[in-house]
Amino acid sequence: MSDEALRDHLTYLLNGGGAHLDFEAAIADLPEEARGRKAPGLPHTAWHLLWHLRICQWDILEFSRNAAHVSPEFPDGLWPENDAPPEPEDWDLTVDAFRDEHRQMVALVNDPSIDLFAKIPHGDGQTILREALLVADHNAYHLGQLVYLRRCLGEWDG
Repeated sequence: MSDEALRDHLTYLLNGGGAHLDFEAAIADLPEEARGRKAPGLPHTAWHLLWHLRICQWDILEFSRNAAHVSPEFPDGLWPENDAPPEPEDWDLTVDAFRDEHRQMVALVNDPSIDLFAKIPHGDGQTILREALLVADHNAYHLGQLVYLRRCLGEWDG
């Protein structure tokens, strides 16, 4: 497989291709009043999942490109304290940040000067390829949780 083909495959995966769920579809038309609600028997709200998706994607992106990056404390630093966005605009700001950092991850994967197989110098064996796959897998897992939550809340038409 050529380098370009691999980058195309990774981009497709990161963008929700194949069996993966698209981020935009998962968050579309979720009413503001449902963003902080828990469904019976489920531990998370939509806000928990969105915030977690965003902070983890940011953490992986920053680790991938910045030797000085310090990850949030595990696990508490990777989940929000509140069930709902503290302010109504926090939902949209977090969605926008997720989108922006997602674009940056895709751009990193598609940068021809980046060797996808080279070990990240400040890591312990990670490569950009491995980190991109981690982002795709992590996002897919939690987007699936978000859709399940929305179904349980009666907020999913898909």
